[in-house]
Amino acid sequence: MKIELTEWYKCKIDKKEFKKLCKKSDLQGFKHVTIYFILLIFSGYLGYITWGTWWSVLFFFIYGNIWSCSNSIWHETGHRTAFKSNFWNNFFYYISSFMSEFEPIRWRYSHFRHHTYTIFNDPLDYEIQVKKPTDLLMFFLTFIPPSTILLFKNSLQLETIKHSFGITTDVMKVCIPEKERSKCRWSARSHMLIWLVTIISSIYFYTWLPILYILVPNFYGRLLIICMANTQHAGLEEDIKDHRRSTRTVYLNPFFSFLYWHMEYHIEHHMFPQVPSYNLPKLHALVKDQMPPVRKGLWGAYKEIIPALIKQSKNANYKIKVEIPAEV
Repeated sequence: MKIELTEWYKCKIDKKEFKKLCKKSDLQGFKHVTIYFILLIFSGYLGYITWGTWWSVLFFFIYGNIWSCSNSIWHETGHRTAFKSNFWNNFFYYISSFMSEFEPIRWRYSHFRHHTYTIFNDPLDYEIQVKKPTDLLMFFLTFIPPSTILLFKNSLQLETIKHSFGITTDVMKVCIPEKERSKCRWSARSHMLIWLVTIISSIYFYTWLPILYILVPNFYGRLLIICMANTQHAGLEEDIKDHRRSTRTVYLNPFFSFLYWHMEYHIEHHMFPQVPSYNLPKLHALVKDQMPPVRKGLWGAYKEIIPALIKQSKNANYKIKVEIPAEV
């Protein structure tokens, strides 16, 4: 049955305070991406100097997990809130889109749809991560990095390949305006070209390093971003215009919060997407008395998520009961 959408619920907040929170900053954006790329380059350097020893396995695992957290840069720049300058938002959006294996045109439009129809089945939100009834095997496989190869038929890489060969996928038909589809196909081809150059470089120089550094970090190092991203909506209610019931805020430690670019404040982000992520902790402090209880850490979130998904594997109508503060 199609859901007739009405206005989304929003927490009450002082207009002057909200206006302050919406201010963007190039300084904050550059501070984040600078620290991020220093961490990425340093871990990659350690992997290089220890190449041929077991230490390199550890350092490439760290490198891969940091690389995969480029997803957070893609997300924030996609909202154009990472920087005040649209030039820098777009510059880092295209870089992080490649790193995340998110074709940038497709994902700009599908993510807009995600915010319009968050966790709706009709109209369909193409970013529902855990669909009901839950396939528990598929869910747990996503936490095992090499399993991406087994799940290739549903992968982002295969979608990019299809778009590069001119195939019009369902998500393209629904999300991308017809006049923008050519851009999507050409950007997919640019990703394919970089993949091809990387493979040729590895063959030419007789080394796996280009492939390990550029082509497959999301295959071997995406555990951390998967753990964080799956807390966003899993187990919660669908087809409802109250993010407090369909979305989850989690408290993370400072390091994880940095890599995730504060997207653990996910209810707040969906409710007020125009607020830059570096202001989400302040926003949370202003509206937390109108929010459900916050889960502490990934462990606290998954203690709620996993039992719910087990129940949803048997009963697709099951949902976590969320405690909502009474309206004042």
